Amino acid sequence: MPDLAHETLRSAFSAQSLFEDKTWQLSPQAWPLTPEQLAELELIGVACLEFHQALETLYLRSVAGKNLLRNKPLLAPWAADYLDRGKPADLIAHARDARNRGAFPTVLRPDLLLTDDGFALTELDSVPGGIGLTAFLNKLYGGDTDLAVLGSGGAMVENFYQALAALRPASRNPLIAILVSDEAATYRPEMLWLAEQQQRLGRRVFCMRPEDVFPLGGELFFDVEGTPEKIDVVYRFFELFDWANVRIASEIIEAWASGAVAIASPMRHFQEEKLTLALFHHHLLPEFWAESISARSLLLLRRLIPMSWVMDPVALPPGAVLDGPRVGGRMPNDWRDLIGASQKERDLIIKISGFHETAWGARGVILGSDCSREEWQEGIEHALRMAPANLHVLQEYRKPKRVSHPLYKPAKVEASAEAGRLRLCPYYFVVGGRTRLSGALATFCPPDKKIIHGMQDAALLPCVVSPASPS
Repeated sequence: MPDLAHETLRSAFSAQSLFEDKTWQLSPQAWPLTPEQLAELELIGVACLEFHQALETLYLRSVAGKNLLRNKPLLAPWAADYLDRGKPADLIAHARDARNRGAFPTVLRPDLLLTDDGFALTELDSVPGGIGLTAFLNKLYGGDTDLAVLGSGGAMVENFYQALAALRPASRNPLIAILVSDEAATYRPEMLWLAEQQQRLGRRVFCMRPEDVFPLGGELFFDVEGTPEKIDVVYRFFELFDWANVRIASEIIEAWASGAVAIASPMRHFQEEKLTLALFHHHLLPEFWAESISARSLLLLRRLIPMSWVMDPVALPPGAVLDGPRVGGRMPNDWRDLIGASQKERDLIIKISGFHETAWGARGVILGSDCSREEWQEGIEHALRMAPANLHVLQEYRKPKRVSHPLYKPAKVEASAEAGRLRLCPYYFVVGGRTRLSGALATFCPPDKKIIHGMQDAALLPCVVSPASPS
């Protein structure tokens, strides 16, 4: 596939700003994936869906006080307590509603770091940004027919629609409303672009603010050129912590309860908590996960997910220890014992679990080995202070490997190989109970960046399947 010229890229991005007031580095080439990596990505999608299916079982059985295992007693009421903590009662009731049983995220996007030992899955997002951006990049780098680019040929656009339309199988052309809250406004341009691509295919998909929607007779409508049109599917592009700021929140719930609309992804708070990865590693639950997830997916997730712990500040008796990382060769009795950890022992990430405005976009994330002891102490104390309403997760830090990729440097029209580190975000749309890998967004950051996310210094790239190994 030929390289894209600097002017071609610059013109394409200037003509369509998919991120409001955001810029990034440009590259003539998509990120290369080997066939082996592509095969692993397909398996990761299957494993992520199985994980969510098992998570629903864990949560609902924990709520009901039911046994988790087939032939052995195991109760875990604390699991639901962790996941419900700080959530409003009406949202909890909605998540537990029997009509929501079997409702899983419409799109799954794991954050995968490329390390010396392969991929590391650090988060699993069910309301991800970047769908429109990745679809745009797939088209820009691969055209409409070049299947070498993962997701080119319109796979992101098509499978996004198929996943939502499947929620209303009786409707030949359902009206789909992509609701983007003000909190998520920086992503509105890419969702407007995505809706426009659907409309070009004759589909009734519109991007709007929640306040553009109004209830009428127990159903939801919005104006299309002055005519009220009934909404069949709501695609919510906002995290559930933002739910209280959505003006028609109660009307959306009422319309869903009456069967007038479908909601994607489901408004089930336990599907949006980062601490679910800590529950996967919890020392009391390995038999549950082994019974609930296929052997192949279980082995894959055990390799991918870094060790993680819920920072619950419960007081322990003097002889008890926490399920956490060792400090000075000893298991901690209190999370504050981590304050005295050496810099090497502080190769740990602290991040808020969810249901908070700092729980996305790498905000509020602390890497212990990359900050002062004072900052590390304050991070621990802050996490423990917030625990009554918002739990934090402690996660083993897996350092991304150093790789290289061609970039166009500022004021230069010729690309040169630059060093950096990579995060890969594959997008899986769930259609008919199966995942469809539809594209992947590679974030290539300078090598001095310890925490990888979209930033001005990064390059945002689609992925190309190549028989050659990445650099």
